[in-house]
Amino acid sequence: MLKIIFGDIDHSIYHPPTYFDNQYEDEWITDPLSIEMIRDIDKSEVISAHLIDSPILGPISTKEISGGVKTLMLMAFDESGKIFNASSCGDNCAKWIVEIGRRKDLTINLHHVLDFSSAGEFDAWMLNTGKMIHGYREYLEEALRIKER
Repeated sequence: MLKIIFGDIDHSIYHPPTYFDNQYEDEWITDPLSIEMIRDIDKSEVISAHLIDSPILGPISTKEISGGVKTLMLMAFDESGKIFNASSCGDNCAKWIVEIGRRKDLTINLHHVLDFSSAGEFDAWMLNTGKMIHGYREYLEEALRIKER
């Protein structure tokens, strides 16, 4: 189940890409979910746990993938219970956040209204208000109410 909380919260990881660089495990990179996310978000191919083939940058290390993909992998694989700042992701990560939330309990922190319009139908619990939302329209209405406070 996806849970969303807006604003500053204690113990969240504000800059997930830096945390990722110091915490990721090699098997995360070669997991089929990561391969798909890297292909979709970064338009790159995983060659091995330490080598990514980028059409723009050429061969790059795992630490050079986008901050959005790093954050998504933390959401998918980190089992510490930490809450990650999803505002470090672009809107192109929204459908993946929803997918990860379908696979496991996932709480994300946002500092802006992320565009979930590409995510299709989804359910999420808005922790600031305690309201369960169903789909992008309800998310947007609730997020805007929260941001107005």
